[in-house]
Amino acid sequence: MKPSKTAAPGRLLTQVAGERRTGALVVGGQPGGTVYLIEGQVAYAESPAAPGVGELLTASGRLAARTWQSALDAGTSRAQVGHLLLEQGHLTQGELELCVLGATYDAAYFALSPASAPVDFLDGATHWLGQVVRVDPAAVTREARRRARLLDEIFPHPEIDTEAVIPVPRPPLERITLTAPQWELLVSADGQRTPADLAQLLGRAGYATIQELRRLAALGLIERPLPRERPDGQPDFVRLPRARGTSVDVQRQPVGVADGPTVPIITGARPTSGDPPPNVLEPDPATANGSVYRPPRLARRKPGAKLPKEIAADTEHTHPGTDEVLLKRIRTALRALR
Repeated sequence: MKPSKTAAPGRLLTQVAGERRTGALVVGGQPGGTVYLIEGQVAYAESPAAPGVGELLTASGRLAARTWQSALDAGTSRAQVGHLLLEQGHLTQGELELCVLGATYDAAYFALSPASAPVDFLDGATHWLGQVVRVDPAAVTREARRRARLLDEIFPHPEIDTEAVIPVPRPPLERITLTAPQWELLVSADGQRTPADLAQLLGRAGYATIQELRRLAALGLIERPLPRERPDGQPDFVRLPRARGTSVDVQRQPVGVADGPTVPIITGARPTSGDPPPNVLEPDPATANGSVYRPPRLARRKPGAKLPKEIAADTEHTHPGTDEVLLKRIRTALRALR
């Protein structure tokens, strides 16, 4: 089979399985993945969106990271990492098979779910884990479709599966019941981690993580991410997590202020009926768009020059004994402190 630029991954998997081929079906795109086959049977699958066998075993505490790394160093070149773990007694046959099956079905969902994606087949390629299980490709394809239907029944918004998880600042309901996995996801979500990051961090299956995130989205506990493609063709922008406790941007001008009519500012007591409103600040014709009224500036004068008559007239109302009254108050206050 020649490499296809764009095709349905599930259909190509059925084709190479019918030919009993051995190799790797590499699916590009987002998130993509690789399905390994041995004589037409699925032996393993991996995807960037799903934790592998090593992540599941070490994050759960079943294997120490040092033990897993030693098995990788010794068995990767010979594709016998799984065999070494069994031979050295670190895992039982049932434990390893169960872990490999879970990781295979988990990664196959992400690799086979796209209706169309770039797909290539590498003849003779094998995985470093080695042969542990063999699964019918038809069963893997059916399981991927069933999981996709379950997610749509929970919350039909697939953009949640790949974008950063942002918890809402306030729950929409007064009382909400959460499961332990949902609580861990909300605590670990910092507005930057994607579902794949959370699955790697918590050592859980990628599909199970997405399943719980869709349930949280249906409850309104996480925000729905914005679409990546802008309708007007403009480039994408990065959406940062909203600051908690911030509801209104104080720097932003209210919508409609610049387009609406100018409202006069009235100071002093409310006028009675029949009297003209006092102290009405008329808008400046040059700034009649609703901006703040500013009185005209005074002309500059030379040092020592007299004030204009209209300003000098206001100084006649100044109390002549301002300094004496202030001194008497200070003296009275000092005597009270004795």
